[in-house]
Amino acid sequence: MTSELSFRPIKRNLWPDLEELFGPNGACAGCWCMFWKLRGKAYDEARGFETRQMHKSIVDAGTSTGLLAYLHGEVVGWVAVEPREAYPKLAHSRALKPVDDQPVWSVTCFFVAKKHRRSGITVELLKAAVEHVKKNGGKIVEGYPVDAQKDLPAPFVYTGTASTFEQAGFREVARNTPTRPIFRFVIK
Repeated sequence: MTSELSFRPIKRNLWPDLEELFGPNGACAGCWCMFWKLRGKAYDEARGFETRQMHKSIVDAGTSTGLLAYLHGEVVGWVAVEPREAYPKLAHSRALKPVDDQPVWSVTCFFVAKKHRRSGITVELLKAAVEHVKKNGGKIVEGYPVDAQKDLPAPFVYTGTASTFEQAGFREVARNTPTRPIFRFVIK
């Protein structure tokens, strides 16, 4: 099934597809993929309609904030990927502090439609993110998965799992906490 997937960078005309995928509440409790873009109380205060509007305004301004996955014309998945600078919360994270001074693109979250979870779509989204970064001149793709010792519900692994990153060819390059490694894919 994963061989039948296609991927498209989010653009203004595809916003309705993201809304369809995320549903009326915006994926994980109103996040709308703004968690890493807002610091401190700003995120908690904006969650829901405001985060939806913030993300939509970024896309409407011409910034592609990630990729949508389609299966037979149906939107089934999402990966957020942009240069690390697009995510201010990362700049202030002790657990996910920069590994070095290399410019990187960051994969910050995934969302897969419930009926398509555990079918390999997240691995394919990661591979598509690498291709997207390559097309945009990037050389390093970085991710911040959860290294879970047990099976966790989807809302707890929105950043992906370490095993998913390994399957997509990423390598662990740092670990500042026991369960939050930093993985990288170097584009050659």
